Amino acid sequence: MDRFGDDVLGLILNWVDNPNDRKSFSEVCKHWYKVEGLHRSSLQVFEPNLLPNFLPRFPNLVSLKSIKVITNTQIKFIAKTCPNIEVLNLNYKRTHDGFRDIPAWDDVDGYGICEIAMGCPNLAELYLRRRCQVRNFGVISIVNLARNLTTLDLAGCNRIADEALKAIGNANSLQVLSLQGCWLITDMGLALLASGSLSRTLRKLVIAECDRITDIGVLHLREMCCLEELNLADCGAKVTDIGGVAIAAMQTLKTLHLPWLINISDATVISLAQNCLNLMAVDLTGCELITGDGIRAFANHKSLEILVLASCHNFKGDDVLEMVLGCRTLRHIMLDERMRMWIPVTMQENISKFCMLEWRRTDG
Repeated sequence: MDRFGDDVLGLILNWVDNPNDRKSFSEVCKHWYKVEGLHRSSLQVFEPNLLPNFLPRFPNLVSLKSIKVITNTQIKFIAKTCPNIEVLNLNYKRTHDGFRDIPAWDDVDGYGICEIAMGCPNLAELYLRRRCQVRNFGVISIVNLARNLTTLDLAGCNRIADEALKAIGNANSLQVLSLQGCWLITDMGLALLASGSLSRTLRKLVIAECDRITDIGVLHLREMCCLEELNLADCGAKVTDIGGVAIAAMQTLKTLHLPWLINISDATVISLAQNCLNLMAVDLTGCELITGDGIRAFANHKSLEILVLASCHNFKGDDVLEMVLGCRTLRHIMLDERMRMWIPVTMQENISKFCMLEWRRTDG
């Protein structure tokens, strides 16, 4: 085994996916320990304060993840030590008690993000979920510096406002963008987002829980000519059928999330069924104005595979059965648990013959 050079050992390691097996490999001898470090492509950091002790062993990392508080100094060290990073996942941890844990004041902010953007020219995916110290300056900087960025997750970064969306709108390579819970965003921000080069590249947009958005802002999203997935969940009562019908004009859509938009009704659903011919999944949880007329509109749809109707009650089992029998592509439908007693067992069995019938219990 001593005759094996680093290249051969590296080729062997490429076939070893199990972390425990790689650990055993590294414990054989000092030489193998060194080789395993040089060929490690991904790492999760549990103790950022110990980075100087172990990170230099992994100079060729492509992916790094940490859910803990991490400072600008530590981010700068990562950028200097691992310049080949393409995926940086700094999504902050969730608490188990249902309350949001807020990062400390010294958590990474815009200056730290700039260090990554300058030190890691291949950065393609950046996840900053719940990093509350990241503000407009940091977002603008990362978008301007990271020219290869395809994914940007800013969910829960609640200090980001319309100013940052102007810079994001001018990005040339971004394909996935999450702004969930960035409640400072307004219709003006969506207009800025849709007016730049981003409108020609973005495929997935999440603006759930942005409750300052109205139909006026949603209308601007029609400029997104490549958008395949859109999430508007919990955006509030100001998004109505006016916005919903506008969304239906986006024929590139494949996945649409509209949960708890209480002013969305049959008008939107019928427009979606008639115009969004590529639509494969629709979540209408909590859209209580939807009736059997809206549901039956999907009876002749040629692409729909998943339909979620949890917390919707203004229809009958006959409506569901007619839609299922007509929509031959449908493979999964979800209904509210409270509907189970109103739909005869024989009808439930008939529905289940054509697609998976699932029941969901909601608190809404």
